[in-house]
Amino acid sequence: MSYKIENMKGNWNYPTTVRFGVGRIQEIAAVCKGLGMKNPLLITDPGLAALPMVTDIVARCKADGLGCGVFSEIKPNPIGKNVDDGVAFYKAGKHDGVIAFGGGSGLDAAKAVALMVGQDRPLWDFEDVGDNWARADASKIAPIIAVPTTSGTGSEVGRASVITQEETHLKKIIFHPKMMPSVVIDDPELTVGLPAKLTAATGMDALSHNLEAFCAPGYHPMADGIAVEGIRLIQKSLVQAVQNGSDLVARSDMMIASSMGATAFQKGLGGMHALAHPLGGIYDAHHGMLNAVLMPYVLIANRSVIEERAGYLARCLDLETATFDAFLNWVLDLRSTLQIPNTLKEIGIDLDRADEIGVLATQDPSAGGNPIQFTAAEYATILCKAVQGDLS
Repeated sequence: MSYKIENMKGNWNYPTTVRFGVGRIQEIAAVCKGLGMKNPLLITDPGLAALPMVTDIVARCKADGLGCGVFSEIKPNPIGKNVDDGVAFYKAGKHDGVIAFGGGSGLDAAKAVALMVGQDRPLWDFEDVGDNWARADASKIAPIIAVPTTSGTGSEVGRASVITQEETHLKKIIFHPKMMPSVVIDDPELTVGLPAKLTAATGMDALSHNLEAFCAPGYHPMADGIAVEGIRLIQKSLVQAVQNGSDLVARSDMMIASSMGATAFQKGLGGMHALAHPLGGIYDAHHGMLNAVLMPYVLIANRSVIEERAGYLARCLDLETATFDAFLNWVLDLRSTLQIPNTLKEIGIDLDRADEIGVLATQDPSAGGNPIQFTAAEYATILCKAVQGDLS
């Protein structure tokens, strides 16, 4: 089913309140006021902070009688210091809410700042282990409005942030239910200027979320249904969004698919993310690109358990045959069309720390959702194949 861009608007609660559609960013001041914000802090990355879209948001808020500060000291893989500095900036400016603006790094850092502005414990005390989240004073978490400018992480509808611990170079998942933004403004027009390479990498990240959620073990038909439709939208529109970045229908499809992936992965993620997290922390590599490169290697390693599910996806995507091989070949062809590297070696990752990364992968929370509970040695083997380009 196809839609015209003028019909691709909606107000959803799923469970996050989402205002979706081209031009919806114009509602930012009204959303701030609706949440009781009088002086929000817009948190984003340095590149976006220099663009007119951020200047326009600040001007729009001030024209409606709101204060609006901007904090942008965020690394592409945000670190704990970025969060600490953001908290200090928030308090110094006497802000009363957060506008999380940007791709995964900006959104994740902003949500972590919103969590930490009222806490006495250090950030790492809220790592997503056991019931650590219960340590937080939920009443002091700042309200959050999320505005994504990429279509990949889906962090705008998530309850967690991925932050790198500087001392160990390890990515930690910081979690609290109230880190889920109160309102999301999904305006596909904000993604139009995203370069083709980043559109491809973030789009493959969205695919990895939907795909790993669908393949995760357990009974969750709601998540499965969302994931399948997310994958279908990616098949329909990712290549078009990369090749014609001004196509607002394709941009809309990808923005929806991104949010769908993060909604679906409440069911679980898997080996792609279990490896991508330590690799991203150690090598400071782009998360979406890591998932894109790792994808076929992890699929092949899981083949014995996901044959039926991959065949079902092949049927839903109307591939030539409803088989694992057909689905795998679609993934490989998509990566080739998008000029995704075939090996981790091509993006600067070697085998020097393969055994260590294998251990870290087993410890990553995403590993629990993988269809097979790989050992550290098995993860190290997958990594070696991904570095060398061995698709056997």
